[in-house]
Amino acid sequence: MRVAFAQTHPQYGEVDENLERTLSILERSRADLIVFPEMCLTGYNFESRRKLLEISEEIPGKATEEWTEVCREENKYLVAGVSEREGRRLYNSAVLVGPNGLIGKYRKTHLFHREKELFLPGDTGFRVFDLGSVRVGLMICFDWIFPEAARTLALKGADLIAHPANLVLPYCQGAMITRSIENRIYTVTANRIGREGSLEFTGMSQITSPKGEILARASREREEVREVKIDPREARDKKITDNNDVLKDRRPEFYEV
Repeated sequence: MRVAFAQTHPQYGEVDENLERTLSILERSRADLIVFPEMCLTGYNFESRRKLLEISEEIPGKATEEWTEVCREENKYLVAGVSEREGRRLYNSAVLVGPNGLIGKYRKTHLFHREKELFLPGDTGFRVFDLGSVRVGLMICFDWIFPEAARTLALKGADLIAHPANLVLPYCQGAMITRSIENRIYTVTANRIGREGSLEFTGMSQITSPKGEILARASREREEVREVKIDPREARDKKITDNNDVLKDRRPEFYEV
């Protein structure tokens, strides 16, 4: 199957414009699964929770309905980061949408910096969704720094981690190579570009293989859509040598909790 990231430059507060951009990319892409950045409809660096609450939407909502329409027409899947409103509660979430509609959502477990002033910590746990040809796990941005996040998804059977992000620290792209190796799993990190206030986003969206190969990587400064062909069977072979399996060789009785 073909998987892709869309590295975009969301316009701050311009939900309709940002949604139209994602729909256009989705329609043109040849990928079976395409991953968009974290908070790709709203922008990111909000000073006011009130302002963010006004432009966030429930799940399902307008965006998931419009994404579903294109996914149905094109027979493809999408993962995108959204600011989710539930009553007056806000969550930094990711949705998985396909030809038959909303498949599931994930609420970010590990909030970064000022996100703690805007969002509640995620309560969904780490989730894996079986699309038939591939099993997709979801995590968001700063989840990358906690190896337990990717490991949990691997233990739950994910072949690929879809990873919407708004990265500002310089470490993630390298760390996700390690996450791929230690779990023998594909990762698709969809980062954004541009600047909002004091934050400059690092771009360099990437797709990595179970062997830690960089299959595709974007630039730091340009909007880009890159796609590659993957074989999920490679992610189901957890052997490093004939005698070593990265999951079966674990000895959790000796690990500190």
